[in-house]
Amino acid sequence: MRYSNYAFNVPDEKRIRVIVDTDAANEGDDQFAVVHAMLSPRFDNVGFIAAHYGAEHPDGAERSREELLRIFSVMECPYDNIIYRGAPHAMHSASVPVPSEGSDLIVREAMKDDARPLFVLFLGPLTDLASAYLSEPRIAGRLTAVWIGGGAYPHGGPEFNLGNDIAAANAVFSSPLQLWQVPKNVYEMMPVSFVELQRKVMSAGKTGKYLFDRLMASADDPVSRKSPFRTGESWVLGDSPAVGLLIYEHRFCCSWRKAPLVGSSMEYLESSFTKPVKVYESIDPRLILEDFYAKLELFNPSGWSE
Repeated sequence: MRYSNYAFNVPDEKRIRVIVDTDAANEGDDQFAVVHAMLSPRFDNVGFIAAHYGAEHPDGAERSREELLRIFSVMECPYDNIIYRGAPHAMHSASVPVPSEGSDLIVREAMKDDARPLFVLFLGPLTDLASAYLSEPRIAGRLTAVWIGGGAYPHGGPEFNLGNDIAAANAVFSSPLQLWQVPKNVYEMMPVSFVELQRKVMSAGKTGKYLFDRLMASADDPVSRKSPFRTGESWVLGDSPAVGLLIYEHRFCCSWRKAPLVGSSMEYLESSFTKPVKVYESIDPRLILEDFYAKLELFNPSGWSE
């Protein structure tokens, strides 16, 4: 699925296949990244996977699926055969997968005879990637995973997406899978003010209004209201860098690090792993946000194509 209603063309040799794995019902920022991916003409969006989140939400993956369905409905985009259920819970061990429609999709798409690169964007835990690899190790070398998650290097520390499946992170770090990581200190570089979103998002048709209203609902949640990191006038669109890095790679804003072992407190420990991880150290929020605002403003449901 692709959105193509633009006055410019993306050359065929630049097109990529994309899968988005998202805990979309958890907060209000995943939705911005999902819509951004849907509206980016370089992307052939081959699937959206609904991810679990939080042990206190045993139905999190199903909630995420329902949220994806709402986004597709608001955008008047066909959703048959493109939204998949991910793992319903975290892995109990780094060696035991939790099979799902989502992990099957990753394997199936990775093993296709298709010359276009495959990128899988993880806006939540790495459960579906780890499960796909454990089920079919041959996918290594056939995809690139981009993960919003983990604490700052070199020490790590508590971080929501990592905390939702530490075992899966260790399974991925110990594997030969190619991984680009956007840790917490970098995805926090995506702050937006509510008045900015009111002016540039809320006014952009029913899709923009849905995004704005959904984020305001998250901001009014009792947990968010009590958070010392929330001012009442701003938010962080922390998942959007996953999409932005496929529009502009920011190739001088990263370094290669040896994959760590993740401890029980989400700290990074010395490991025997040999896999290098591309770890981002900065991003360009202006580029990512302005690209999103422009695409949202130009969006017309007539632009969908197979």
